[in-house]
Amino acid sequence: MTMFKKILIANRGEIACRVIRTARRMGIATVAVYSEADRDARHVELADEAVCIGPAPSRDSYLRADRIIEACRTTGAQAVHPGYGFLSENQAFARDLEAAGIVFIGPKHASIAAMGDKIASKKLALAANVSTIPGHTDVIADVDAAVRIAREVGYPVMIKASAGGGGKGLRVALNDREARDGFAACRAEAKASFGDDRVFIEKFIEEPRHIEIQVLGDAHGNLVYLWERECSIQRRHQKVIEEAPSPFLDETTRRAMGEQAVALARAVGYQSAGTVEFVVGRDRSFYFLEMNTRLQVEHPVTEMITGLDLVELMIRVAAGERLPFVQDDIRRDGWAIECRINAEDPLRGFLPSVGRLVRYQPPDAVEGSVRVDTGVYEGGEIPLYYDSMIAKLIVHAASRGEAIAKMTEALNAFVIRGIASNIVFQSALLRHPRFARGRLTTAFIAEEYPNGFRAEDVPPENPVFLAAIAAAVHRAYRDRAAGIVGQVPGHEIHIGVEYVVLMPDDELAATAYAVPGGCDVWIGTETYAIRHTWRFGDILMRGTCNGTPFAVQVERPSLKYRLTHMGTQLDVQVMPRRAAELLKMMPRKAPPDTSRFLLSPMPGLLAEVAVKAGQEVKAGERLVVIEAMKMQNVIVAERDVVVAELLAREGESLAVNQPVMSFQAAVAAGAAP
Repeated sequence: MTMFKKILIANRGEIACRVIRTARRMGIATVAVYSEADRDARHVELADEAVCIGPAPSRDSYLRADRIIEACRTTGAQAVHPGYGFLSENQAFARDLEAAGIVFIGPKHASIAAMGDKIASKKLALAANVSTIPGHTDVIADVDAAVRIAREVGYPVMIKASAGGGGKGLRVALNDREARDGFAACRAEAKASFGDDRVFIEKFIEEPRHIEIQVLGDAHGNLVYLWERECSIQRRHQKVIEEAPSPFLDETTRRAMGEQAVALARAVGYQSAGTVEFVVGRDRSFYFLEMNTRLQVEHPVTEMITGLDLVELMIRVAAGERLPFVQDDIRRDGWAIECRINAEDPLRGFLPSVGRLVRYQPPDAVEGSVRVDTGVYEGGEIPLYYDSMIAKLIVHAASRGEAIAKMTEALNAFVIRGIASNIVFQSALLRHPRFARGRLTTAFIAEEYPNGFRAEDVPPENPVFLAAIAAAVHRAYRDRAAGIVGQVPGHEIHIGVEYVVLMPDDELAATAYAVPGGCDVWIGTETYAIRHTWRFGDILMRGTCNGTPFAVQVERPSLKYRLTHMGTQLDVQVMPRRAAELLKMMPRKAPPDTSRFLLSPMPGLLAEVAVKAGQEVKAGERLVVIEAMKMQNVIVAERDVVVAELLAREGESLAVNQPVMSFQAAVAAGAAP
């Protein structure tokens, strides 16, 4: 085969933009497909051509294989790259493309089918001498059989849906009662989510790590592995931070895992990029979990340490080319870390956040060092119909410690406004002592944040430094104010140099002198020589403090300065000493009483209103259902209430904290999704 002249990307967002970037470099024309909600999306703008394939819901657009194939025929696209998610692991889609004479840039449909069923794939792994978790791989008939098998395997056990994924259809059971409950719950969840209620049981590995091996094969029988990725930092079975290599593996284990991954891929005649996932115990024993027959979200960390472009290699393999290297040619250079930047609010239980990106300023990309893969732009919308990913931030350095430091600096410089993001949570994870030591398991987040993530979980790393920044910014504002023309004689603004910095938990005396290129601030006996290029209206302040580079986000939403640094957000006031003394005498305004209202805890679609005006509602009963980003959140009453008035209609789009209904009794009705 000759190289493709035009390919279609059957996806959206970040991954569509990522594929377009490589195709353009290879001189291949691209076709984007889009839903009506994505008409103004970035991937549509970047592609050479674009075809609308349906309404906003993915079932009516991105999951419509027939419309994608028709778009190929209309545009003359010779091949389809599916990205990840949507139809990327749909064997029928791959088969239908082949029947239509269109190349699927991925594995053959038989390989997808073999690895798509967890029970069948485990049997294949056993036949290929791949280490598998002890358990029962045949279909389990009923709950009594489930309990008997769980006892034979030995508690704790995992009960898993055969067709599961994304954490759905999975339970851990520690005893007979939990085995009974987990079996019933997994079957019901699997039936609802995948239309397949088969489940199996396997041993639960203690202190488990999630480590995966990247494999790559061509149509000529060549197969290699591209080292591993550590993906243990997960929340509700969704990966949050990934890195390569793993800080846990030794060379012997790394090589053994790679060889077994290749053996499994060879057993199914694998062609293209794929990932074999393993669970690794505290003794470095490893067991096959599943194979993802597609490009992974976290593939950039592998690209960073190997210097390879996986998307380009997928395209070349699909066009019939041989792999241009053998196993011994593949290098492993330095350390790479990826943070998934999602549109969610970690301080509100990670509820989705949708709306307009009022400000979007990612850190500057540096070739081979800092990379931002994104599908959004400033002024664009984050729709409520799809996943929450805004961008992937990837860094590369010589060592793990340097990579953590570089990622922390990059997160400091990542400006997102208009919607909430999980940047503060990512910063907290990177600063956690256990993460720094590499003591990772898939239970890391659940163990370290058992009550959810709160602002107090991220104390300021250096509060006095932030006070100095606030004083320097305040001095800049005062200098500007003093320069305003037309001031009334005798009432001109006097700048002054002595201030009080009112922190949330402290009060610091500061002296600030303007100097060329910045400000010198004295707090106590310490001097902070702050030099910067910040301008009024900028959110990001970059500069040096006593010669050390820093990046702090600075805003002035009111009389206070809002500083964001290292995952911490502080509201700080700076004023003369006399003003600070008078402020202490001012009465405090009580917050408004919202107990008579149900406020939407998140932006989203009001999918269901389960009550009527005048209805008595008992504690725990359903009030409304709000949908956003594939999540359905059921809001229940915290106490017995009587509904006074419905303030929003079913089908309406809600903003965060928008009143949905009011109550006659002055008690709180909970937003407890």
